[in-house]
Amino acid sequence: MTIRDITQPLHDGTPMWPGDTAFAAERTWAYGPECPVNVSRFTASTHAGTHADAPMHYDPEGRAIDVVGLDVYIGPARVIDLRGCGLVVTPDMVAPHLDAAPPRILFRTYDRFPHDAWIDAFTSVAAETIALLASRGVVLIGIDGPSLDPQESKTMDAHLAVKAAGMAILEGLVLDDVPADDYELIALPMKLAGLDAAPVRAVLRDLV
Repeated sequence: MTIRDITQPLHDGTPMWPGDTAFAAERTWAYGPECPVNVSRFTASTHAGTHADAPMHYDPEGRAIDVVGLDVYIGPARVIDLRGCGLVVTPDMVAPHLDAAPPRILFRTYDRFPHDAWIDAFTSVAAETIALLASRGVVLIGIDGPSLDPQESKTMDAHLAVKAAGMAILEGLVLDDVPADDYELIALPMKLAGLDAAPVRAVLRDLV
């Protein structure tokens, strides 16, 4: 069974949302004559790399990432290839891909994922598209971009549409070389108590 890793590697220089905490790591103990192990430490934003947003990220009354249900992050998912769609994913772009769709939808918008540079003009998702997905029973939406909303958004329309629908969010997926198809998604967030998001190790497995 093929396992496709769709997770960003985290390293010094990983592109981050402007103004957010940069990822940094250092060795604190080094293997050698006086030490039998290597040990490191790192600092990072909760939204570093491939991550799951918790409801409290966009809702002051929302749940933290350590208490969200995990079942939504495991199960059948559809990758929809929307490369070339422009700056906003609209309902008319998505509707033709929803016949018999599973309850998790992942959007590919990049030709190649920008591992080494922050791209301001990434593709966002219209609130109306979220509503369409909700009407089809979708419980999780994922995207290869860093956010469902545009970088300069102050209204967070897509996130609030997700709130209204009770969906889960994955952002920063790496969908290069993943054909548009149905898979099993496994993308469990770290159990960070009381926090607004968490990195995930996301993989897709071929359905059997």
